[in-house]
Amino acid sequence: MKLWPVVTGVAIALTLVACKSPTPPKGVQPITGFDASRYLGKWYEIARMDYRFERGLEQVTATYSKRSDGAIRVLNRGYDPEKGEWKESEGKASFTGAPTTAALKVSFFGPFYGGYNVIKLDDDYKYALVSGPNRDYLWILSRTPTIPDAVKQDYLNTARSLGFKVDELVWVKQ
Repeated sequence: MKLWPVVTGVAIALTLVACKSPTPPKGVQPITGFDASRYLGKWYEIARMDYRFERGLEQVTATYSKRSDGAIRVLNRGYDPEKGEWKESEGKASFTGAPTTAALKVSFFGPFYGGYNVIKLDDDYKYALVSGPNRDYLWILSRTPTIPDAVKQDYLNTARSLGFKVDELVWVKQ
């Protein structure tokens, strides 16, 4: 396994938008009443927009843990079946405002940050819809490698109603 500083999914996508504001797209609001401690742990990437740096990756996960400085450690991991290897990227996330609002900025290298905005989250913290700073960045995450069809449709409907092009989502092989 190789440790690449900026190679996989969310890491690259967020790095590419680092020069843009970490705030969500106009008309999209991060959730409030957010509890970061409940969000920590492993999430499976169910769907994403087609980012060239993530293209072809399977079994993509993001694992979040608390850092000693109060920020959140982000470890993204995905398998490249063509090369037969795992790719990883580690970064850190910090809240852009109150920690009860799910609006964060994420960095995987240097002082460059991208937006990470949880815009839908079930009460049990099992499924999340996450946007970047514009409608070109969207992820559906789950605590398990698959999601029920009803949840999938609900999250797609939410994203569609917010102006995201859900027909362009890539469904990740887990």
